[in-house]
Amino acid sequence: MLYTQRNQTCAQLINSTALGSLNVTKKTTFIIHGFRPTGSPPVWMEELVQSLLNVQEMNVVVVDWNRGATTVIYTHASGKTRKVALILKEFIDQMLAKGASLDDVYIIGVSLGAHIAGFVGEMYAGKLGRITGLDPAGPLFNGKPPEDRLDPSDAQFVDVIHSDTDALGYKEPLGSIDFYPNGGLDQPGCPKTIFGGMKYFKCDHQMSVFLYIASLQNNCSISAYPCDSYRDYRNGKCVSCGVGQMVACPLLGYYADNWKDYLMDKDPPMMKAFFDTAEKKPFCMYHYFVDIISWNKNVRRGFITIKLRGEDGNITESRIDQPHLCRYDLVLMENVETFFQPILCAK
Repeated sequence: MLYTQRNQTCAQLINSTALGSLNVTKKTTFIIHGFRPTGSPPVWMEELVQSLLNVQEMNVVVVDWNRGATTVIYTHASGKTRKVALILKEFIDQMLAKGASLDDVYIIGVSLGAHIAGFVGEMYAGKLGRITGLDPAGPLFNGKPPEDRLDPSDAQFVDVIHSDTDALGYKEPLGSIDFYPNGGLDQPGCPKTIFGGMKYFKCDHQMSVFLYIASLQNNCSISAYPCDSYRDYRNGKCVSCGVGQMVACPLLGYYADNWKDYLMDKDPPMMKAFFDTAEKKPFCMYHYFVDIISWNKNVRRGFITIKLRGEDGNITESRIDQPHLCRYDLVLMENVETFFQPILCAK
């Protein structure tokens, strides 16, 4: 289904033998959904299409493989992913025959769709312009070799958002850069118990899509912090973006490819990045790093209280009350409980 700025709400049906009004001289973004046990369309699809068309003039093609994805048996859907990839390749081949460039092909794959994107990219020897994997499916793909899943060599640039690594998503890095919101685990605003109904099972998984959409809507930009682990990030070890170093802390989502050249110069050209989000749109938060050093070595009793007041009146307050400590590294985030990592005085 083809959407353009001229037909933003009413899609044109196209296939590998009829490209319709697709303009091969422009960037083409494919959106591939994942497993659909009920057959209902994804709740985020319309907003994602509209948001893409609002940031750049392009072709947006929704890959409708609902017949293959709609089943209560997950293995049946996952078993059809390579067939879908072959069909999509036939379509792209027709685009290329009419003058399109692989540099202008961008595939956004959600869950199983991320691995379909990887299979397509593999068939083009990694020459696709870009692949974005939104919480790539974990079940039946965890532990698989690179040729059986999405991997960094499937496109010129592969960025991945992991939002449900302890359930439906894939935990290990799969891209040139892998983003882990809230450590890739439980997402703020999602139900914590089964009393949340179906939302309990799919909210964390879908959050990767909503975070990506937020990056298109320019309400605020979400910066992520390169780090070896979420624990190191929360302990304040990876919160410096450097002065004048645009590449140090990448932006999540659509504009992540601004860091492509920087990553390609790395060996290996891969990066993990962590950040925290708010419970609702636009999801971004301000992060504050406070480094307190006691210059007086004499032991003294006391405490330090740090209070941040936002323009809307919201207040977050944290108190340090630890004797015999010389240095404190902490991260303060708006409206979020703060954890402190004390460092003992040198003897």
